[in-house]
Amino acid sequence: MKGYSILAPVYDRLNGTVDYSGWADFIEACFRKYGKEKPASVLDLACGTGAMTLELARRGYDMIGLDLSDEMLAEADRKAREEGLGDILFLSGDMTSFELYGTVQAVVCCLDGINHLTSREDLDACFALVKNYLEPGGLFCFDLNTPFKFRTVYADCDYILEDDGVMCCWRNRLSKKGDLADFYLTVFEEKDGVWMREDGAVRERAWGLRAIENALGRAGMALVNVSTDHAFHPVTDTTERWYLTARVPE
Repeated sequence: MKGYSILAPVYDRLNGTVDYSGWADFIEACFRKYGKEKPASVLDLACGTGAMTLELARRGYDMIGLDLSDEMLAEADRKAREEGLGDILFLSGDMTSFELYGTVQAVVCCLDGINHLTSREDLDACFALVKNYLEPGGLFCFDLNTPFKFRTVYADCDYILEDDGVMCCWRNRLSKKGDLADFYLTVFEEKDGVWMREDGAVRERAWGLRAIENALGRAGMALVNVSTDHAFHPVTDTTERWYLTARVPE
């Protein structure tokens, strides 16, 4: 996935407004509300540069971070070691075909990782693996960019993201059906007074709630919550991101 490979060195700077601490508070609230006990081991699926992995590790969870991009994982591992969190296990792997060394008690997937599964086969493969590695009663907390966001925020819109010494040009192209968005990324980064350019592309799919609930059911999990924010407010027709929690039967 070339798009995330080129974003790895600058990803954290371009996503500096994401409140990972507040998001982790919400995840822990889901653990308390829908879980039978506080999980000890957590898999962060599509962990990227490890922002949520590290946030949960600081709170005492035994963390595993998995991502397809080796460049993203290198950034995550570097940050973990700088913080003295070198016991985090980072694994290179695809969401649809990964292997773990044992089971975990919770799985999280943040910042629309599931939207990158663009076929029913990939969605089913991912959910089946999540269920396979979750212990009975374990929780799967994830989020999705909604079809409304695809139609209104993404659409055929272009954006510029900037920070000191870095700029990302982000062009969106929405399919005629409105269910697939291709993101064409151009990243400029200043190195020793010279601006370097790299190009890449990423694709996401807009999944409906019915499709997600059915896919969870096929995997043997049950959807127990969908909210529009970290305060558990119900979703509306204009919700841009769904926060979902699924549970494995005991």
